[in-house]
Amino acid sequence: MLDLPCSPAADRNKQPILDAFARIVGEQGTVLEIASGTGQHATWFAASMPQWTWQPTDADPRTLPALAARVAEAALPNLRPPLLLDVMSPQWPSQGHAFAEGGEGGEGEEQKFDAIYCANMLHIAPWPTCAALMQGAARHLRPGGLLITYGPYLEDDVPTAPSNTAFDEDLRARNAAWGIRRLEDVAAEARRAGLALRERHAMPANNLLLVFSFQ
Repeated sequence: MLDLPCSPAADRNKQPILDAFARIVGEQGTVLEIASGTGQHATWFAASMPQWTWQPTDADPRTLPALAARVAEAALPNLRPPLLLDVMSPQWPSQGHAFAEGGEGGEGEEQKFDAIYCANMLHIAPWPTCAALMQGAARHLRPGGLLITYGPYLEDDVPTAPSNTAFDEDLRARNAAWGIRRLEDVAAEARRAGLALRERHAMPANNLLLVFSFQ
């Protein structure tokens, strides 16, 4: 076993997210994961859903070697090597090569996915990444495809858990551009990109799993 970076939170939440994800999506398809980080979700989900092909990505080139090592160690036929993808880039992925084969459309056309999955990114990235995520998802989802996000959110008329209040304060102290986002603001950015919030699922530790689809 390689000594790879490991997120305790990712280990805790991978099964609850998988359970919800499997109920929401169809029996087979291709997933683009945004902000894969350590790759713990990618390897767990790909192993558990062999009929789904998983494309991990991350915006930080420094994380890619460890992410690639975890993917290689898993040795799963439905788990692709990771790619560099910054949602703020006008083209996905962000550097010099196209998505792996298996997409829809001819040469020069952007690959389409049945699902795009993004966990725990919006609150540790500047707010413009939300609009970029929604616009990129609208470009890369097939008709009927789903954008699935996971993480903490603030909701109007829903009391905020003390743990999320403290987490939000900590995030903003670390970086003024970070912070837990209002669900209503995220949904508004989705609508501007042609997507609509279809489902809201309460998850452990005061997190939400949100499902967006074309309007």
